[in-house]
Amino acid sequence: MNEPIISTKGARKEFDGLVAVNNVDYEVRENETAGIIGPNGAGKSTFFNLLTGYFIPEAGSVSFFGRDITHMPPYDRVSLGIVRTFQLVSVFDTLSVLENMLMARVRFDPGYTSTSRFFLKNMLSSREVGPCLEALASIGIADKANVKVSELSYGKKRELEIAIALSMKPKLLLLDEPLAGLSMFEINETMGIIKKLKGTLTIVMVEHKISQILDVVERLHVMHEGQIICQGEPNTVICDPAVKECYFGKEDAVCY
Repeated sequence: MNEPIISTKGARKEFDGLVAVNNVDYEVRENETAGIIGPNGAGKSTFFNLLTGYFIPEAGSVSFFGRDITHMPPYDRVSLGIVRTFQLVSVFDTLSVLENMLMARVRFDPGYTSTSRFFLKNMLSSREVGPCLEALASIGIADKANVKVSELSYGKKRELEIAIALSMKPKLLLLDEPLAGLSMFEINETMGIIKKLKGTLTIVMVEHKISQILDVVERLHVMHEGQIICQGEPNTVICDPAVKECYFGKEDAVCY
């Protein structure tokens, strides 16, 4: 069996005495597609931010391929191959699709320094363009390369954000509610992209639309009150009495 690509041991995070993540042990194996679900306030986003380095735990550890990255900042984790998207799409509306891609790529170019002079005009003829166009083509929006982002639908902006992440050649792709704010048509398109990526890299997604991810994820973790209360094969997990009670308030609620 493949080794864990990312794992936590006893991860704990508090905010002013409120325990948001409570001694969580977690692992995802290489090339696995995994989901994290739970009701509002369960600690999902906080835990996600521990994995990506936006928060540092008060206790416990985070490891990537066995290397302790607990105190490593987000930008260094990106250099290792840990790349994320955000619940609210984070792209520049005033730039073109390709320019958005280049803005991300150049920051993690080996020759980049904080004093580097950055000019998009120069970047449009650089070696970075190829990987950007390749990533856009992989999700079917290469024809949008020169379109200003403000002209895109919200769903296409979500696809652009995923393309930006893919252009970084991630080993681990973390998707924070990738279906949030999308129409059903856009959900189907986005899930089509995720299904296409499945098995080519490790994917972890936090999502509220449970029914949409059950046939995609291989393993499901359920968080409640800062803890993982159940994990395993998706259809088995979703029918677990503790999970049904957590979501629906009673054990006899209908599961998916």
